[in-house]
Amino acid sequence: MTNRTLHEKYIQRCIDLARLGLGNTAPNPMVGSVIVYNNKIIGEGYHRKIGEPHAEVNAINSVKDKRRLKKSTLYVNLEPCAHYGKTPPCANLIVEQGISNVIVGSVDTAAHVSGRGIKILEDAGCNVTIGILENECRDLNKRFFTFHEKRRPYIILKWAQTKDGFIDIKRGAKHTVEPAWITNEYAKTLVHKWRAEEQAILIGTNTALVDNPLLTTRNWEGKNSVRIVFDRTFKLPSNLNIFNQDSETIVIADYAAKNLNTNVYNKNIGIIFVNYQKGFFNQFFDILVNRNIQSMIVEGGEKVLNSFIENNFWDEARIFYGNKEFKDGIKAPKIEIKELINESLGNSKLTLVKN
Repeated sequence: MTNRTLHEKYIQRCIDLARLGLGNTAPNPMVGSVIVYNNKIIGEGYHRKIGEPHAEVNAINSVKDKRRLKKSTLYVNLEPCAHYGKTPPCANLIVEQGISNVIVGSVDTAAHVSGRGIKILEDAGCNVTIGILENECRDLNKRFFTFHEKRRPYIILKWAQTKDGFIDIKRGAKHTVEPAWITNEYAKTLVHKWRAEEQAILIGTNTALVDNPLLTTRNWEGKNSVRIVFDRTFKLPSNLNIFNQDSETIVIADYAAKNLNTNVYNKNIGIIFVNYQKGFFNQFFDILVNRNIQSMIVEGGEKVLNSFIENNFWDEARIFYGNKEFKDGIKAPKIEIKELINESLGNSKLTLVKN
């Protein structure tokens, strides 16, 4: 087995460990680390939760005989941090422990790191190898990299459509009725799992009115995401489910409506005003970036989904296909399928598309 093949083997283990933190580390990246001595793993760890020790710290702490560290190689899927945050810099710890070989999957492109961790290691005489399984490492932290490199969250579009291409029947906003279910309970549970993995969920005014969704993870163990709703002129009554105490909700309203009498919301509700007429998405993304929201599922209706598609502000689309036919209704969005994965969910199908 070549050195590179060995490196790939251990970096893959770092990726597998890092993924265990999905949904719990944001806005930090998911990171795993292993320590190898004489071609044997003697320590490993991952970043479990925001505010808790980083992967390298957990890996080093798991090594029983610390004397072996000076002759070991540390593997990590992302460049060790170089700044003081909730925890001290991992790069400094690696140097202090005398670890002389470090293999890094991908460089951390966040402005406060961006090569500084690698420089600390190299300046201390460490032999650093960079770029092992780099594409896989970047894909693991696609939310983190999108946020720091594009200054917006990683955006996932989600909808369900019938065999004949509709996402809903035609319903009047004044007459709230039960949603017309297209898929099944397997799909519903999967959607709740996704919600637990992302930081925010977005819907529009019409979806809030006619579906009155909770937007929670009640069918899956995990935290509820921040709920975001576009409510340009305060049409939404305060007794809707998205305004309950289950999670924080952000209302995005128009500056033109600032003098209107708004509903009385509970303490979990925040109202933010933007100009809907000019540069809307730039303003909206600035709000999310300032709140450190790195990922968002768009679960809105036709108008909201198509606005993201038309402006090319999306990274993934997750499309459920049911076996029902509506004959008439609200047409499903159309996107160019560049890359897809198909999965069966009982009598429904899921297609994953990457932009």
